[in-house]
Amino acid sequence: MQEAGANTLSVPAGSVIFHDGDECNTYVLVTSGSIRVQKNDPNGREILLYRVEEGQNCMLTSICVLGKQPYPAEGIAETDVEMLVLPISAFDEMLIKSAGFRQCVMRNIGRRIADLMALLEDVAFGRMDVRLAKFLLKYQQENKGLICCTHKQIAIELGTVREVISRLLKDFERKTWVNLSRNKVQILEIKALQNLVSASK
Repeated sequence: MQEAGANTLSVPAGSVIFHDGDECNTYVLVTSGSIRVQKNDPNGREILLYRVEEGQNCMLTSICVLGKQPYPAEGIAETDVEMLVLPISAFDEMLIKSAGFRQCVMRNIGRRIADLMALLEDVAFGRMDVRLAKFLLKYQQENKGLICCTHKQIAIELGTVREVISRLLKDFERKTWVNLSRNKVQILEIKALQNLVSASK
């Protein structure tokens, strides 16, 4: 991409990289860090659509560049981010001339659409206690049973509101499956959470 005229851009954590409705005039490849792509509703609710991490490009950016459409969501740097930024004219040229680049772009779009369909199914039809259990099980593996995040952050990840997550976590605590402290969830009964997930299938 650098040979095609891409520039390197550094973005500090917390920066909004694109807003819902912004014009899309560049193609981006993340070389380090993480961008969260989320959708907000008028009432302030947020839902995480996906993350763009090292070596990945943003599916919405690809679609918006191809369709010459504005962004339908928001992208925020979760960490300090380094990325390669390619002008639309160079993107269009590479898409025509490079089969490898074209396949990479299309493969990424296909993979992300499949992820979004799974998310849509989960949000529309999945029980929230089961989805919360899945979330806890996923992240406890990376953090040895201790999950450091607020109830609001978990709610955003799962596309619901903080009050729902707080109520369910309190229920899990009453069952002695977890222990709650400020901005932390300690997993006590992994098997119980796994049984909850298994029973829903």
